[in-house]
Amino acid sequence: MTELGNRLKEARLAKGLSLDDLQSMTKIQKRYLVGIEEGNYSAMPGNFYVRAFIKQYAEALNLNPEELFETYKSEIPASYSDELPQQLSRVTTHKKISQGNSKIFDVLPKVLIGVFVIGIASLLYYFFATNAGTDSNQSTNKDNEQVKLVKNAQLEKAQAEEKAKEEKKKKEIAKEEPKKEEAKTPVEEPPKQVLSVVQTSGRNSTYSVNNADKFVVKIVSRGVSWVSVRNGKGKSFYSGTLQAGGVESQTIDLSAETEAVITIGRTLDADIYVNDQKIEYAVAPTEKVRQDITIQYVPKTQQ
Repeated sequence: MTELGNRLKEARLAKGLSLDDLQSMTKIQKRYLVGIEEGNYSAMPGNFYVRAFIKQYAEALNLNPEELFETYKSEIPASYSDELPQQLSRVTTHKKISQGNSKIFDVLPKVLIGVFVIGIASLLYYFFATNAGTDSNQSTNKDNEQVKLVKNAQLEKAQAEEKAKEEKKKKEIAKEEPKKEEAKTPVEEPPKQVLSVVQTSGRNSTYSVNNADKFVVKIVSRGVSWVSVRNGKGKSFYSGTLQAGGVESQTIDLSAETEAVITIGRTLDADIYVNDQKIEYAVAPTEKVRQDITIQYVPKTQQ
């Protein structure tokens, strides 16, 4: 294992991510991720992909890829564009171009054409490998949306029929019995739940929940997002990847706890609800995609 591979693996384990989780986040095949951690680049399509995959791996862990390239440049193979100028400079140093060496000019265009063709083929391979999973997800999402529309239409129809029956029953009762005016006693409504932001720092936000009889957290995914839910003592209640069209949500009853720590790997595609009240992110998801949310719960009996 290389120093770069060891550093990336330690950073992944520190965030509690498996290779399968990282594969879902980066769309890079698991065998390539293993190759990066072990410093085995021979199984990859080429040096261009080695650098591209290392860059995606580092960004998924919030590491600076440019700093890694500079620190471990002796371990990372150079791309073709880095090697070509050095090769050409060595050729021109050892051999002076003369009229007798005109064969070089006959071969050079063919070499450049070959390089161009290889580059185009590499880009096409990368494009199709990256978007293959996206197309299937979009097709699944469309099918799910159509099913939801049909179910919603059926539900609305049933509700309309039920409402019509209730109206008819009310009219029949009104004909049989005279209307009676009853003194209405004002009903005191119980205090509503209060969900407020306590503080924010970087990607960390803290909320408090008051006037609540329970503490139920629900996380709904609209895309692909890695999620972790723990209590204040570090006990894990859920850790995994939520996917739209697959596992769409997780509901966890934390009423026996006083604090929940929720890590969202991609806030752009995930919503958090506390007792069915949606949390508005204190830090915009466009600014911090990965966020750590702490929710403090004080039961009514202790207020």
